[in-house]
Parts: sequence; structure tokens; C-alpha cells
Amino acid sequence: MIGILGAGSLGRLWAALLPQDQVAFLPRPDTDPAAATLSYTFESIQGGQRTIALPWLQSPDDLSLLLVTTKAGDTLDALQHWLPRIPESAPIVLFQNGLGSQQAVADAWPERPILAASTTEGANRPDADRVVHAGTGETWIGPLTPAARPELPGVVTQLATTGLVVHAEDQILPRLWQKLVVNAGINPFTAILACPNGDILANDFFLGHIDPLCNEIAGLMSAEGIGNPSPEELRRRIETVARNTARNTSSMRGDILNARTTEIDFINGYLVQLGRRLDIPTPVNQLLTDKVKQLSPH
Repeated sequence: MIGILGAGSLGRLWAALLPQDQVAFLPRPDTDPAAATLSYTFESIQGGQRTIALPWLQSPDDLSLLLVTTKAGDTLDALQHWLPRIPESAPIVLFQNGLGSQQAVADAWPERPILAASTTEGANRPDADRVVHAGTGETWIGPLTPAARPELPGVVTQLATTGLVVHAEDQILPRLWQKLVVNAGINPFTAILACPNGDILANDFFLGHIDPLCNEIAGLMSAEGIGNPSPEELRRRIETVARNTARNTSSMRGDILNARTTEIDFINGYLVQLGRRLDIPTPVNQLLTDKVKQLSPH
């Protein structure tokens, strides 16, 4: 049985595409599902619709794989609740945005097979009971703990049964950084400016801060040994994604619109904390973090 912890857009996307007799949701520790199953309408990338109805799993003793699609700030607490009841041999794949939560999980359970994923699959929930596969992408999965390395091929094979493009990535941290760069350069601006991704590109606030932001991120990546990208290269990457997803609403803007806590602490906030540790100033990341926190509930 494959368990999915986190019933947001991404969790429901994977659940809809995995073999339906082999997947179930795990409720978050602070929730008590009103029904025995979670039902929703899934709209495929081709536009077809079908109803998904999957059970809430109350006893995870027979899990062979766990996908964790909770928000970054909820991940550690959710796993502390469930892991004592999950077989130690079951691989755990983390799908969180940003950085920081993945390392915290791997540090907490270094003996378990913990893997991290970086995905560009697009999914959104126009309403509570509907999930749309909004854009095809690719997913990279790699080990965070030694015990995860021998499990990697099997995990990739299982997840590839969805028909999605899934790659094994022996060095996952650079992949996570690539996504962090894009999230740090798009998400806070869309939240602060209350606009879809593409609209930031002509906005004075974005244009005035993107170059110094990329200077900060390039310096941090170089100091951490994550390649040696130029600020110009990072800006091109951010702007390309913003153009390619021009009408999309970022997850951070979605959180603000729905009065949810954002993941800013694991995106620009993570870069601020890393800068403090490395003694590298990060005033633009700090500014963006502060502005987003002023908008989000506490």
C-alpha cells in the first residue's frame, strides 16, 4: 500500500494517477476525517474528468511507500505522529517546497530511507472538491539518508506507474536548489503584488529588486558549493518560468488569498537563515520575507 500524507493539490494529483487499489490517504494529526473516504473530481491534462474516491488509512502497518505532500512547516510534526506506526523499511518521499524541512526530517530519522523530490508538475484546486492537472512536468527523486540509496530505483519504478516522467537523481540537493531559486524569485513577488506569475515581470517593485536578489542567491549557492551560477543566469531562469507560467497563481499567493500560513520561512526565509550562518548579507530576502509575513496569518 502507498500512503499519501497531505491531501492538497499535489497529493491528490499523485493519488489520482497511482493504481487506485494500492493507494490511501493518511489524515494529518490535527484532523479527523468526516467520512471513510476522500472523494474529489480529477481533471486530467487532456481535460477529461473522473471521480476519485480513496480511503483514509487509520492503520499504516502495511505501508510499502509514503509520499509526504504536506506544507513544509507541517511536515516534521505530521511525521512525528505517524512514523512510529510505519514500518522502518518503508521509503518516505518528501515533496515540500523550499529547503530546511527536508534536512530536518533526515536529521530526525537518519536510519530511515528518506528521499526528497523536486517536481515541476502543475496541479491546482479551483474549489475544495476538484483538482486540475494544470501542466505536465518532470519529477526528480533522490536519497537524503544512506538507507534511501538502495530504495531509489524501486521508488522511481513505482511512481512511474502514474505515467508521469520520474527520474532517479543521486544528488538531489542541486535539484532542490534549482526549484528554490525559482520559488524565491517568483512566489513572494506575486504574494506582495497580488498578481499572477507573469505580471511581476513589468512591475517596478520586481524590476528594482530582482538583480540584488539574484546577487544574494548566487553568493549563497557558491558558498554552499551548489554550482557557481551567475546572478544573470539565475534571473533568466526566474523570468523564463514566470513567462511560461504567466497566468498561474503561485502557491504563496494562493495561501495569502485563502488566509493560510505561507512557506516563506522555507524559501526566502531559509536563504536569510543560511546567510546568517555563512555571514553573507541578505537584505532583499529579508525584505521579501518580512513583507510576506505581514500579509499572512500567524
